[in-house]
Amino acid sequence: MDFSEAKTRSKRTRKGVKLEQQYSHPLQFFHTPPTDTISLQEFEEYAVERLKVLKALDTAGVRHIRGTEKYTELVEKEIKKTKFGPILRTDRREDEFLRRLDHISHFILRLAYCRSEELRRWFLQQELELLRLRFQRETPESRQEFLRENNLNYSPISDEEKRDITPELIAAAGRNTSQAHTQEYFKVPFVEVLDLISKRKVFLKEGFAYVPREDMISILLTHYRAHLSHSLAVTCRALPHLEEDDRLLPMVCGLSKRYVGQDYTSKKTNVGQITADMVEMLSKQSFPMCMQQLHESMRRDHHLRHGGRQQYGLFLKGIGLSLEEAMTFWRKEFTKLIDGDKFDKNYSYNIRHNYGKEGKRANYTPYSCMKIIMSNAPGQGDFHGCPFKHCDEALLAQKLRAQNLSKDYIDKIMNEVKGGHYGVACTKHFLARHTGVEEQDINSINHPNQYFEESQRILRGDKREVLRPVPNTPRSQYSSQSQGTPKSEKIPDSQGTPRSQMSGIEEMEEDDDLMMSLDC
Repeated sequence: MDFSEAKTRSKRTRKGVKLEQQYSHPLQFFHTPPTDTISLQEFEEYAVERLKVLKALDTAGVRHIRGTEKYTELVEKEIKKTKFGPILRTDRREDEFLRRLDHISHFILRLAYCRSEELRRWFLQQELELLRLRFQRETPESRQEFLRENNLNYSPISDEEKRDITPELIAAAGRNTSQAHTQEYFKVPFVEVLDLISKRKVFLKEGFAYVPREDMISILLTHYRAHLSHSLAVTCRALPHLEEDDRLLPMVCGLSKRYVGQDYTSKKTNVGQITADMVEMLSKQSFPMCMQQLHESMRRDHHLRHGGRQQYGLFLKGIGLSLEEAMTFWRKEFTKLIDGDKFDKNYSYNIRHNYGKEGKRANYTPYSCMKIIMSNAPGQGDFHGCPFKHCDEALLAQKLRAQNLSKDYIDKIMNEVKGGHYGVACTKHFLARHTGVEEQDINSINHPNQYFEESQRILRGDKREVLRPVPNTPRSQYSSQSQGTPKSEKIPDSQGTPRSQMSGIEEMEEDDDLMMSLDC
């Protein structure tokens, strides 16, 4: 994608001239779109890296109160796993790559998240929080420089004016006299600090608010919110021009549903350790609620419709069920209603296709929570989907009680469901089923296979190696209980020629059409 001439990049790196002109400060207001030349691979990579950061902020904000120590620790831990790792460090040196990554990735996600009011609201909230965190870590000189570069030149009030209103300043902010005398205050229009006014943190007089220097971040965020909100609206109106580029549009449209966590494609070290006979026991020990629901309905009806087979089959593949064992598992259950020939004709191709042995030979990855929630909602007679998202609340509460969960945990889970925090609800469900595990000991659940692996790890005493099921686990061991799929691997055909690699976004849109099975 042509954003400047690629040949000038090395010169810019050597002399540093462009860095000073284009990225004069580590923080950016993102007024000017990038003009660099980047490949489609870089386009996707940059977007995914920033998406990981924004989702880390979102997850931390749900689990902890923003601004608290636990919140900050979780955010730092997750951001360090990305290429934005140094972004929160105060001792970082001028890093052209980091500033360029910051610049380009913001505009790519602006394209992806401008398409609806809900997406714009989410993107705006996370970008504001990211700027707040970064601004607070800058030195006083760096903060002042950034405000000046963005025409936010507020001058502190005079000592004489401050003496006249010192009692009011102390009353408004709860500071003692000595702190009020040493603190710098700025006189700004009250409409620019409405959030501080709502918290009664500033003194108001004649339409102006007197803001201490430490709270100037509120003014910055107000201006950034207005700028970014307007920019998203403008980008949305320009988005139809992308329809002319069939390479970018699917990628951009799929980013908001993109799963950016661990790739749970079946690992070679797992294959063969899970057999068809072990699935029943594992379903009671370590399956998330969505997979328990599919397993129970299949055992009851000896059949699953296409959506359920896709969701459940890829999950079983992800935990280590080989193709041969998968064929045994599905055949054993389905042939209780149909004969073997009909199974081979209607369902074998579907199973082999999921393992990359038919069709385009794409190695399909297990569905993430994001994909389960955002696509292919279940209809009548279907059992796929996310119970926390797609189940009626009364029915969901009944199912939770049937698992002998404590009332306290059921209430916590239902509160998260009502707030639309389905991943957090699933995490609470995990904690309710595994006594002695604290919330800080695990990451928020965002993938069914993550749930399974975390459960098996805990049942085996926190060991990190590949885990086998725990035989005959007593029931008393349990207590009374969002973004997109990663790239799939290349699968060689019978002549050893590698097939084309399918991106996660393409996979999301095409996999259902490629399955050549029949639903009864």
